[in-house]
Amino acid sequence: MSDLNTIRGKVDRKERLSFEDGVKLFRSNDIVEVGRIANRLRERINGNNAYYNVNRHINYTNVCVIDCQLCQGAYARKPGEDGGYTMQLDQVFRFAEQEYTDSLTEFHIVGGLNPALPYQYYLDLLRGLRERFPLVHLKAFTMVEFDFFVKIARQPLESIIADLKEAGLGSCPGGGAEIFAERARPLIAGHKISGARWLEVARAVHKAGIRTNATMLYGHIETLEERVDHLIRLRELQDETGGFNCFIPLAFHPEHTVYAHLPTTTGMDDLKTIAVSRLMLDNFPHIKAYWVTLTPSLAQVALRFGADDLDGTIIEERIIHGAGTPTGLGMTRPQIEKLIRDAGRTPIERDTLYTPVQRVSQLV
Repeated sequence: MSDLNTIRGKVDRKERLSFEDGVKLFRSNDIVEVGRIANRLRERINGNNAYYNVNRHINYTNVCVIDCQLCQGAYARKPGEDGGYTMQLDQVFRFAEQEYTDSLTEFHIVGGLNPALPYQYYLDLLRGLRERFPLVHLKAFTMVEFDFFVKIARQPLESIIADLKEAGLGSCPGGGAEIFAERARPLIAGHKISGARWLEVARAVHKAGIRTNATMLYGHIETLEERVDHLIRLRELQDETGGFNCFIPLAFHPEHTVYAHLPTTTGMDDLKTIAVSRLMLDNFPHIKAYWVTLTPSLAQVALRFGADDLDGTIIEERIIHGAGTPTGLGMTRPQIEKLIRDAGRTPIERDTLYTPVQRVSQLV
Protein backbone atom coordinates (compact mmCIF):
# COMPACT_ATOMS: atom_id res chain seq x y z
CA MET A 1 0.00 0.00 0.00
CA SER A 2 2.95 2.34 0.61
CA ASP A 3 3.75 2.45 -3.12
CA LEU A 4 0.19 3.54 -3.88
CA ASN A 5 0.35 6.16 -1.11
CA THR A 6 3.48 7.57 -2.69
CA ILE A 7 1.89 7.58 -6.14
CA ARG A 8 -1.29 9.18 -4.83
CA GLY A 9 0.81 11.91 -3.24
CA LYS A 10 2.58 12.59 -6.54
CA VAL A 11 -0.75 12.80 -8.37
CA ASP A 12 -2.17 15.18 -5.76
CA ARG A 13 0.93 17.37 -6.10
CA LYS A 14 0.56 17.27 -9.91
CA GLU A 15 3.92 15.53 -10.30
CA ARG A 16 4.50 13.33 -13.32
CA LEU A 17 4.61 9.58 -12.72
CA SER A 18 7.72 7.64 -13.71
CA PHE A 19 8.16 4.40 -15.62
CA GLU A 20 8.64 2.64 -12.27
CA ASP A 21 5.39 4.15 -10.97
CA GLY A 22 3.53 2.81 -13.97
CA VAL A 23 4.86 -0.70 -13.45
CA LYS A 24 3.95 -0.58 -9.75
CA LEU A 25 0.40 0.47 -10.63
CA PHE A 26 0.03 -2.42 -13.07
CA ARG A 27 1.45 -4.88 -10.54
CA SER A 28 -0.78 -3.70 -7.70
CA ASN A 29 -3.61 -6.00 -6.68
CA ASP A 30 -5.51 -3.13 -5.05
CA ILE A 31 -7.68 -2.29 -8.06
CA VAL A 32 -10.01 -0.18 -5.90
CA GLU A 33 -7.23 2.14 -4.77
CA VAL A 34 -5.66 2.31 -8.25
CA GLY A 35 -9.08 3.26 -9.61
CA ARG A 36 -9.61 5.80 -6.85
CA ILE A 37 -6.34 7.57 -7.65
CA ALA A 38 -7.15 7.57 -11.39
CA ASN A 39 -10.62 8.90 -10.67
CA ARG A 40 -9.15 11.84 -8.74
CA LEU A 41 -7.11 12.85 -11.78
CA ARG A 42 -10.01 12.17 -14.14
CA GLU A 43 -12.28 14.49 -12.17
CA ARG A 44 -9.55 17.14 -11.94
CA ILE A 45 -9.31 17.16 -15.75
CA ASN A 46 -12.93 16.54 -16.82
CA GLY A 47 -15.08 17.06 -13.73
CA ASN A 48 -18.17 14.88 -13.76
CA ASN A 49 -18.60 14.97 -17.53
CA ALA A 50 -18.66 11.80 -19.64
CA TYR A 51 -18.58 12.20 -23.41
CA TYR A 52 -20.01 10.36 -26.40
CA ASN A 53 -20.79 11.14 -30.02
CA VAL A 54 -23.12 10.05 -32.80
CA ASN A 55 -20.91 8.38 -35.37
CA ARG A 56 -20.86 5.74 -38.07
CA HIS A 57 -17.99 3.51 -39.17
CA ILE A 58 -17.01 3.02 -42.80
CA ASN A 59 -14.57 0.10 -43.24
CA TYR A 60 -14.07 0.47 -46.98
CA THR A 61 -12.00 -2.69 -47.56
CA ASN A 62 -10.72 -5.69 -45.63
CA VAL A 63 -8.15 -6.60 -48.29
CA CYS A 64 -4.68 -6.04 -46.86
CA VAL A 65 -1.27 -6.76 -48.31
CA ILE A 66 0.66 -6.95 -45.02
CA ASP A 67 0.96 -9.94 -42.71
CA CYS A 68 -0.54 -9.08 -39.36
CA GLN A 69 -1.12 -11.85 -36.87
CA LEU A 70 -3.84 -9.80 -35.19
CA CYS A 71 -6.04 -9.63 -38.29
CA GLN A 72 -5.35 -12.85 -40.20
CA GLY A 73 -8.42 -15.04 -39.95
CA ALA A 74 -10.37 -12.29 -38.22
CA TYR A 75 -10.96 -9.18 -40.34
CA ALA A 76 -8.27 -8.93 -43.00
CA ARG A 77 -8.03 -10.96 -46.21
CA LYS A 78 -5.17 -11.25 -48.68
CA PRO A 79 -5.75 -10.05 -52.27
CA GLY A 80 -7.85 -12.70 -54.04
CA GLU A 81 -8.70 -14.55 -50.82
CA ASP A 82 -12.27 -15.64 -50.13
CA GLY A 83 -14.13 -13.22 -47.89
CA GLY A 84 -12.32 -10.16 -49.14
CA TYR A 85 -14.31 -7.10 -50.11
CA THR A 86 -13.64 -3.62 -51.43
CA MET A 87 -16.27 -0.91 -51.63
CA GLN A 88 -16.24 1.08 -54.84
CA LEU A 89 -16.78 4.79 -54.33
CA ASP A 90 -20.45 4.68 -55.30
CA GLN A 91 -20.90 1.88 -52.74
CA VAL A 92 -19.20 3.96 -50.05
CA PHE A 93 -21.44 6.93 -50.78
CA ARG A 94 -24.56 4.76 -50.90
CA PHE A 95 -23.62 3.13 -47.60
CA ALA A 96 -23.00 6.54 -46.05
CA GLU A 97 -26.37 7.80 -47.27
CA GLN A 98 -28.07 4.78 -45.71
CA GLU A 99 -26.34 5.43 -42.39
CA TYR A 100 -26.83 9.18 -42.37
CA THR A 101 -29.24 10.92 -40.00
CA ASP A 102 -29.52 14.55 -38.96
CA SER A 103 -27.88 13.58 -35.66
CA LEU A 104 -24.69 12.25 -37.25
CA THR A 105 -21.54 14.26 -36.58
CA GLU A 106 -18.75 11.87 -37.62
CA PHE A 107 -17.75 9.25 -40.17
CA HIS A 108 -14.96 7.04 -38.82
CA ILE A 109 -13.12 5.69 -41.89
CA VAL A 110 -10.43 2.99 -41.85
CA GLY A 111 -9.56 -0.04 -43.95
CA GLY A 112 -6.93 -2.53 -45.00
CA LEU A 113 -3.90 -1.75 -47.17
CA ASN A 114 -5.32 -2.80 -50.52
CA PRO A 115 -2.74 -2.68 -53.35
CA ALA A 116 -5.50 -2.64 -55.96
CA LEU A 117 -6.74 0.78 -54.87
CA PRO A 118 -5.00 3.81 -56.39
CA TYR A 119 -4.05 6.80 -54.26
CA GLN A 120 -6.74 8.86 -56.02
CA TYR A 121 -9.40 6.59 -54.50
CA TYR A 122 -8.75 7.98 -51.04
CA LEU A 123 -8.87 11.59 -52.18
CA ASP A 124 -12.08 11.00 -54.11
CA LEU A 125 -13.57 9.17 -51.13
CA LEU A 126 -13.00 12.17 -48.87
CA ARG A 127 -14.13 14.71 -51.46
CA GLY A 128 -17.27 12.72 -52.25
CA LEU A 129 -18.24 12.43 -48.60
CA ARG A 130 -17.50 16.09 -47.91
CA GLU A 131 -19.62 17.15 -50.90
CA ARG A 132 -22.55 14.97 -49.83
CA PHE A 133 -22.28 15.53 -46.07
CA PRO A 134 -20.65 18.93 -45.53
CA LEU A 135 -21.57 19.05 -41.83
CA VAL A 136 -20.18 15.61 -40.95
CA HIS A 137 -16.60 15.45 -39.66
CA LEU A 138 -14.36 12.99 -41.52
CA LYS A 139 -12.10 11.13 -39.11
CA ALA A 140 -10.12 8.93 -41.45
CA PHE A 141 -7.00 6.82 -41.93
CA THR A 142 -4.51 5.57 -39.37
CA MET A 143 -0.80 6.31 -39.35
CA VAL A 144 -0.32 2.90 -40.98
CA GLU A 145 -2.56 3.95 -43.87
CA PHE A 146 -0.70 7.25 -44.25
CA ASP A 147 2.58 5.35 -44.59
CA PHE A 148 0.94 3.09 -47.20
CA PHE A 149 -0.21 6.14 -49.19
CA VAL A 150 3.39 7.41 -49.24
CA LYS A 151 4.48 4.16 -50.83
CA ILE A 152 1.73 3.83 -53.46
CA ALA A 153 1.75 7.54 -54.42
CA ARG A 154 5.55 7.85 -54.25
CA GLN A 155 5.19 11.22 -52.65
CA PRO A 156 6.63 12.69 -49.44
CA LEU A 157 4.55 12.24 -46.30
CA GLU A 158 4.00 15.98 -46.02
CA SER A 159 2.47 16.08 -49.51
CA ILE A 160 0.15 13.18 -48.67
CA ILE A 161 -1.02 14.93 -45.52
CA ALA A 162 -1.64 18.18 -47.43
CA ASP A 163 -3.60 16.35 -50.15
CA LEU A 164 -5.85 14.55 -47.68
CA LYS A 165 -6.43 17.68 -45.65
CA GLU A 166 -7.43 19.59 -48.77
CA ALA A 167 -9.77 16.76 -49.75
CA GLY A 168 -11.68 17.01 -46.47
CA LEU A 169 -9.79 15.10 -43.79
CA GLY A 170 -10.74 16.49 -40.39
CA SER A 171 -8.81 14.27 -37.98
CA CYS A 172 -7.40 10.76 -37.67
CA PRO A 173 -8.24 7.71 -35.55
CA GLY A 174 -5.56 6.13 -33.40
CA GLY A 175 -5.39 2.59 -34.76
CA GLY A 176 -2.28 0.72 -35.82
CA ALA A 177 -0.23 1.70 -32.78
CA GLU A 178 -0.72 -1.79 -31.28
CA ILE A 179 2.30 -1.98 -28.94
CA PHE A 180 5.46 -0.02 -29.71
CA ALA A 181 7.95 -2.37 -28.03
CA GLU A 182 10.58 -3.67 -30.45
CA ARG A 183 10.36 -7.16 -28.95
CA ALA A 184 6.61 -7.68 -29.09
CA ARG A 185 5.57 -5.68 -32.13
CA PRO A 186 7.03 -7.99 -34.82
CA LEU A 187 5.36 -10.96 -33.13
CA ILE A 188 1.87 -9.46 -33.29
CA ALA A 189 1.96 -7.00 -36.18
CA GLY A 190 4.02 -8.77 -38.82
CA HIS A 191 5.22 -6.33 -41.45
CA LYS A 192 3.23 -3.37 -40.15
CA ILE A 193 5.23 -0.16 -39.72
CA SER A 194 7.42 0.07 -36.64
CA GLY A 195 6.38 1.88 -33.52
CA ALA A 196 8.98 4.56 -34.24
CA ARG A 197 7.48 5.11 -37.71
CA TRP A 198 3.95 5.31 -36.27
CA LEU A 199 5.11 8.08 -33.95
CA GLU A 200 6.99 9.80 -36.78
CA VAL A 201 3.88 9.89 -38.97
CA ALA A 202 1.74 11.11 -36.08
CA ARG A 203 4.25 13.90 -35.43
CA ALA A 204 3.99 15.05 -39.06
CA VAL A 205 0.19 14.89 -39.01
CA HIS A 206 0.08 16.98 -35.84
CA LYS A 207 2.54 19.46 -37.35
CA ALA A 208 0.06 19.97 -40.21
CA GLY A 209 -2.61 20.96 -37.71
CA ILE A 210 -4.55 17.68 -37.81
CA ARG A 211 -5.47 16.16 -34.47
CA THR A 212 -5.41 12.41 -33.94
CA ASN A 213 -6.23 9.78 -31.37
CA ALA A 214 -3.86 7.11 -30.07
CA THR A 215 -4.38 3.51 -29.06
CA MET A 216 -2.65 0.63 -27.32
CA LEU A 217 -3.57 -3.00 -27.90
CA TYR A 218 -3.11 -4.96 -24.70
CA GLY A 219 -3.75 -8.45 -23.42
CA HIS A 220 -1.72 -10.47 -25.94
CA ILE A 221 2.01 -11.23 -25.54
CA GLU A 222 3.18 -7.86 -24.24
CA THR A 223 4.69 -7.39 -20.78
CA LEU A 224 3.48 -4.85 -18.26
CA GLU A 225 6.75 -2.98 -18.76
CA GLU A 226 6.04 -2.79 -22.49
CA ARG A 227 2.63 -1.30 -21.78
CA VAL A 228 4.20 1.43 -19.66
CA ASP A 229 6.86 2.05 -22.30
CA HIS A 230 4.09 2.51 -24.89
CA LEU A 231 2.30 5.06 -22.70
CA ILE A 232 5.47 7.03 -22.02
CA ARG A 233 6.34 7.24 -25.74
CA LEU A 234 2.87 8.66 -26.40
CA ARG A 235 3.23 11.07 -23.50
CA GLU A 236 6.54 12.34 -24.85
CA LEU A 237 5.07 13.00 -28.29
CA GLN A 238 2.11 14.77 -26.73
CA ASP A 239 4.53 16.99 -24.82
CA GLU A 240 6.11 17.87 -28.15
CA THR A 241 3.04 18.39 -30.37
CA GLY A 242 -0.11 18.54 -28.23
CA GLY A 243 -1.85 16.89 -31.15
CA PHE A 244 -3.58 13.95 -29.46
CA ASN A 245 -7.26 14.27 -28.62
CA CYS A 246 -7.84 11.01 -26.86
CA PHE A 247 -6.23 7.73 -25.83
CA ILE A 248 -8.06 4.43 -26.32
CA PRO A 249 -6.81 1.22 -24.66
CA LEU A 250 -8.01 -1.66 -26.84
CA ALA A 251 -8.50 -5.06 -25.25
CA PHE A 252 -7.19 -7.83 -27.52
CA HIS A 253 -9.80 -10.35 -28.68
CA PRO A 254 -7.87 -13.49 -29.66
CA GLU A 255 -10.76 -15.35 -31.26
CA HIS A 256 -10.22 -16.07 -34.98
CA THR A 257 -6.57 -14.95 -34.82
CA VAL A 258 -3.33 -16.93 -34.67
CA TYR A 259 -3.35 -16.21 -30.94
CA ALA A 260 -6.70 -17.88 -30.37
CA HIS A 261 -5.11 -20.01 -27.65
CA LEU A 262 -4.60 -16.96 -25.43
CA PRO A 263 -7.23 -16.08 -22.82
CA THR A 264 -9.25 -12.92 -23.19
CA THR A 265 -8.54 -10.01 -20.88
CA THR A 266 -10.25 -9.94 -17.51
CA GLY A 267 -12.37 -7.13 -16.17
CA MET A 268 -9.69 -6.40 -13.57
CA ASP A 269 -7.04 -6.00 -16.26
CA ASP A 270 -9.32 -3.85 -18.40
CA LEU A 271 -10.13 -1.46 -15.55
CA LYS A 272 -6.53 -1.33 -14.35
CA THR A 273 -5.26 -0.56 -17.87
CA ILE A 274 -7.70 2.33 -18.19
CA ALA A 275 -6.76 3.64 -14.75
CA VAL A 276 -3.01 3.42 -15.37
CA SER A 277 -3.44 5.05 -18.77
CA ARG A 278 -5.20 8.00 -17.17
CA LEU A 279 -2.46 8.37 -14.58
CA MET A 280 0.49 8.03 -16.94
CA LEU A 281 -0.98 10.18 -19.74
CA ASP A 282 -1.36 13.31 -17.66
CA ASN A 283 -1.18 15.48 -20.79
CA PHE A 284 -3.98 13.70 -22.70
CA PRO A 285 -7.31 15.49 -22.33
CA HIS A 286 -9.43 12.35 -22.70
CA ILE A 287 -9.27 8.61 -21.99
CA LYS A 288 -11.82 6.43 -23.76
CA ALA A 289 -13.52 3.30 -22.48
CA TYR A 290 -14.30 1.79 -25.88
CA TRP A 291 -17.51 -0.09 -25.21
CA VAL A 292 -17.10 -2.24 -28.35
CA THR A 293 -14.12 -4.09 -26.88
CA LEU A 294 -15.05 -3.81 -23.20
CA THR A 295 -18.83 -4.40 -23.36
CA PRO A 296 -21.16 -1.53 -22.40
CA SER A 297 -21.42 -2.70 -18.78
CA LEU A 298 -17.67 -2.69 -18.11
CA ALA A 299 -17.22 0.57 -20.03
CA GLN A 300 -19.79 2.09 -17.70
CA VAL A 301 -17.76 1.03 -14.64
CA ALA A 302 -14.63 2.44 -16.30
CA LEU A 303 -16.15 5.92 -16.00
CA ARG A 304 -15.14 5.61 -12.32
CA PHE A 305 -11.67 4.26 -13.14
CA GLY A 306 -10.22 7.13 -15.15
CA ALA A 307 -12.23 7.11 -18.39
CA ASP A 308 -14.34 10.09 -19.44
CA ASP A 309 -15.51 8.96 -22.89
CA LEU A 310 -17.50 5.98 -24.21
CA ASP A 311 -16.99 6.58 -27.97
CA GLY A 312 -20.25 6.69 -29.91
CA THR A 313 -23.30 5.06 -31.36
CA ILE A 314 -21.23 3.34 -34.11
CA ILE A 315 -23.22 0.73 -36.19
CA GLU A 316 -21.44 -1.58 -38.67
CA GLU A 317 -18.00 -1.69 -37.07
CA ARG A 318 -16.31 -4.66 -38.74
CA ILE A 319 -12.72 -4.88 -37.54
CA ILE A 320 -13.16 -5.58 -33.83
CA HIS A 321 -16.31 -7.59 -34.48
CA GLY A 322 -14.40 -9.67 -37.00
CA ALA A 323 -12.04 -10.67 -34.20
CA GLY A 324 -14.91 -11.97 -32.10
CA THR A 325 -16.04 -9.26 -29.69
CA PRO A 326 -19.45 -10.20 -28.24
CA THR A 327 -20.89 -6.68 -28.23
CA GLY A 328 -23.66 -5.48 -30.51
CA LEU A 329 -23.10 -3.33 -33.56
CA GLY A 330 -24.40 -0.10 -32.10
CA MET A 331 -26.23 1.80 -29.40
CA THR A 332 -28.73 4.63 -29.45
CA ARG A 333 -28.16 7.99 -27.85
CA PRO A 334 -30.64 7.23 -25.01
CA GLN A 335 -28.86 3.93 -24.31
CA ILE A 336 -25.46 5.59 -24.03
CA GLU A 337 -26.84 8.43 -21.90
CA LYS A 338 -28.46 5.93 -19.54
CA LEU A 339 -25.13 4.14 -19.08
CA ILE A 340 -23.50 7.44 -18.23
CA ARG A 341 -26.22 8.66 -15.86
CA ASP A 342 -26.38 5.33 -14.06
CA ALA A 343 -22.64 5.68 -13.42
CA GLY A 344 -23.35 9.01 -11.73
CA ARG A 345 -21.83 11.04 -14.55
CA THR A 346 -23.21 13.85 -16.68
CA PRO A 347 -23.62 12.85 -20.34
CA ILE A 348 -22.17 15.33 -22.82
CA GLU A 349 -22.73 14.74 -26.52
CA ARG A 350 -19.64 15.95 -28.35
CA ASP A 351 -18.33 16.29 -31.85
CA THR A 352 -15.05 14.66 -32.90
CA LEU A 353 -12.96 17.49 -31.42
CA TYR A 354 -14.89 17.43 -28.13
CA THR A 355 -16.98 20.53 -28.67
CA PRO A 356 -20.38 19.94 -26.97
CA VAL A 357 -23.25 19.43 -29.43
CA GLN A 358 -26.38 21.47 -28.77
CA ARG A 359 -29.62 19.94 -30.01
CA VAL A 360 -33.18 21.24 -30.03
CA SER A 361 -34.45 17.66 -29.77
CA GLN A 362 -32.79 14.84 -27.87
CA LEU A 363 -34.55 12.17 -29.90
CA VAL A 364 -32.39 9.69 -31.81
